[in-house]
Formats: sequence, C-alpha cells, structure tokens
Amino acid sequence: MKRLLETGLIVTLAVTFTVLGFVNGIELSDNQKTTLIILSIIFGSSVLYCFIVGEISRNNSQMDKLWSILPIAYVWVIAIRGGMSARLVVIASIVTLWGIRLTFNFARKGAYSLRFWSGVEDYRWIVLRQKKIFKSKLVWAMFDLFFISFYQNALILAMCLPALACMDSPNAFGVYDIIATSLASLFLLIEIVADEEQWKFQSKKKELLESGKSLDELPHPYNKGFNTTGLWSRFRHPNYLGEQGIWVSIYIFVLGTGYTHMGIFNWSIFGSMLILLLFLASSTFGESVSSAKYPEYSQYQKRVFKYLPLRKYE
Repeated sequence: MKRLLETGLIVTLAVTFTVLGFVNGIELSDNQKTTLIILSIIFGSSVLYCFIVGEISRNNSQMDKLWSILPIAYVWVIAIRGGMSARLVVIASIVTLWGIRLTFNFARKGAYSLRFWSGVEDYRWIVLRQKKIFKSKLVWAMFDLFFISFYQNALILAMCLPALACMDSPNAFGVYDIIATSLASLFLLIEIVADEEQWKFQSKKKELLESGKSLDELPHPYNKGFNTTGLWSRFRHPNYLGEQGIWVSIYIFVLGTGYTHMGIFNWSIFGSMLILLLFLASSTFGESVSSAKYPEYSQYQKRVFKYLPLRKYE
C-alpha cells in the first residue's frame, strides 16, 4: 500500500506540473525554432541509428551508449546559438560534467568497443527478452523502435529543453541560477560517490565469486549480493537520486529567465517530470530483479528509503 501511495503521488505531481507548465502554451522565437529543428535532426538520426544497429547486432544498448553523449551535443548547440550567455554556458558545462561521469562509468563496465555495435548490453534488455511476451521478434522489434529507440531519445531531448527555454532571456545570471548550479553540483557529487562505491563493491564481489566461492560463502557485506555500504546504506538508489536531482536542477535555471507563470511553471518542465516517471518505473523493475535474486533485499527495502537518508541499513 505504501508503495502504491508513493507511486500515485509521484505520477499525480508529475502530470499536474506538466499540465501547469503548458497552461500558457509554447512561445518560441525564430532562433529557438531554428535551434529546435537542428536538435530534431540529431534526434531523428539517433532514433534510426539505435533501432537499425540494435536490431542487426541484437545488442539493444545502442541508446544506453548515447544517453550520456547526446545531451552534451544538445546543450552546446543551444549555448552556441544562444550567444554563449553565462546561463547557457553554465548549463552546458554542468551537462558536460554529468556526461563525462556517466560515459566513464558505463565505459569501465565494457559498454564501448571499437566494434561500435558491440559491447556489454544492459541487463534490463537481457531480462526483458526472456519474458514470454517478448519472445516474438516482431513484438520485440516494436518495443525496440517505440520505447528503446524513440521514447528514450525523445526523453533525452526533453531533458535538455529547459536550456532552449532559457535562450533569449534578457535576465542576467542571478539567484535562481546560483541555486540551480549549487544543487546540480551536489547531485553530481552524489552520483560520482555512488558510482565509485557501487563499482568497488561489485568488482570485489565478482572477484570473490570467480575464486570459486558461492554467494553464501562470501564475507560480509558481499554475501548479501547487493551493496549496503556508504551511500547505499542510507539510500536504496543514491545514483537515481543524483540523476533526477541534476535534471530538476537544470529546470530551475528557467525560473530566473522571467518566462514562467505562477512563479515556477514553464512548458519545458515536462522533461524533468518525465525523468521522475522513468526512474519510478526503472527502480521498480530493478528492485523486482534484486528481490528475486537476493533473499535479504526485501528487508533492505523495508529498512532503507529510496531517496531519503532517514534510516541506515545495519
């Protein structure tokens, strides 16, 4: 019941904020319209690439490889066409640092290869392909086209649209921009720390398992199978917290542009709201996999909150 209430609250808030964001409609300058066309060409090319290469290679992580790279391209196109204003340069710099972190973390897991279509595939697609509904090649191809390739590409573009909304603002870099920069920096730090803790834990666990021991024979805390150290002892998903926080912070830059109504609402808010919904679904799916693999995970779920560091897992 608690999880249903949490899900219902997040969905309700995301939909409500999105609707309020569009109340005044979308008004774009000629420069913004031209910039959006350029971004749309990049978007369409990426959709076709991810679908065609994913289907031919049977590696559906093509989008995962571009997830950290495309936003950098999008925001710098916006920054350049926006005259390299202080606000746009700061946004582009934050997104670039975010992208470098994520690309590095994905690369050390073996995701990239000189054979660009190969590399380690995200476990989610491997698990999903085993489900009965996706045994059909046609059904999987439709899922690949509309969700993996199209929707995720659209989501990446939507994440970056607050920068487009900031393009022609006459307002100087101010208080909201400082708040957004500070929050984004904090969430980026959380992600960096969480990534490193998870990498060290999983690498050590893999090393111990490859020595011939079973999971039950591993020393604490590796015998649990999942990470309960550092930030992971306080949050079930510190990496997801950081990811959502960064993109909500990017939206906060819009509040300083003078292009909002009711103080906080602008049409570009829908990108950050979609991120909240994506990680709501992703965390639910990931936890269902972990619960099936690790007996103690259900206790971890009961003890530790997803995003609030109110209790520590002992």
